Amino acid sequence: MRKLFVLFNLILFGNFIGNCQTKNLKPKEIVKSEFGNILDSLKVKGSILIYDVKNKTYYSNDFEWSKTGVIPASTFKIPNSIIALESGIIKNDSTIFKWNGDKRRFKKWEEDLNFKKAFQVSCVPCYQEIARKIGVKRMKSYLKKLNYDGMIFDTLTIDNFWLEGKSKFSQMQQIDFLERLYFSQLPISKRTENIMRDIMQLEKTENYILSGKTGWGMRNEMNNGWLVGYLETNNSVYFFATNVEKQETDMEEFSIIRLNSTKEALKKLKLIK
Repeated sequence: MRKLFVLFNLILFGNFIGNCQTKNLKPKEIVKSEFGNILDSLKVKGSILIYDVKNKTYYSNDFEWSKTGVIPASTFKIPNSIIALESGIIKNDSTIFKWNGDKRRFKKWEEDLNFKKAFQVSCVPCYQEIARKIGVKRMKSYLKKLNYDGMIFDTLTIDNFWLEGKSKFSQMQQIDFLERLYFSQLPISKRTENIMRDIMQLEKTENYILSGKTGWGMRNEMNNGWLVGYLETNNSVYFFATNVEKQETDMEEFSIIRLNSTKEALKKLKLIK
């Protein structure tokens, strides 16, 4: 009887170790040359990175690019929004940013905008106002808590460090942060999570929900564009971070390139039709 008991415990221990090893397995990295072909057809350079959570697998045409930090641009509106909500600077998604009548870069910014709309039209002046209200000390404290590394700023750059300067964030870091947000692994309230989930939604169909945020900055005097987010299907969730460069472009064209290249890559993996 004692031998059976010992054997049973050994089996349980073996299963426990096996499960732990499975959980701690390093994700696979699979090169997808098709993603590079998509970018070539759109006449841009860069990397599309997609993470399959269920199978712990990354797909990309260029893993070196995906691990290189660049300015996060307006993708930083995701942590900036979280901090604004958690600190109480923004009460809810209906909080209004009053337009003072000054001419702005884009016509869609020249009106009173609620928080949700400001996020979705990527209103830079609105988020500069948020950053100034948060302040350097509180911003650094929250970013440390959120484990959002690589941001460099002081009192002079508190309202533009994500747009220019030495701040850097990689595609791999983008996916790690989004995964922690999605799976409630950030030290934030459920209310903030729900608001973020709502304002980040880009597209909803019968088969999937696409959520995310674009960004546009400069890297080595080149236009550098982001699209980061996640795809929810009936079976699983997939995280993506696309970062592309183009010498000469316009805002509308670049927006289309970032979204279309990402969706084409998702189609190549047969995640959407």
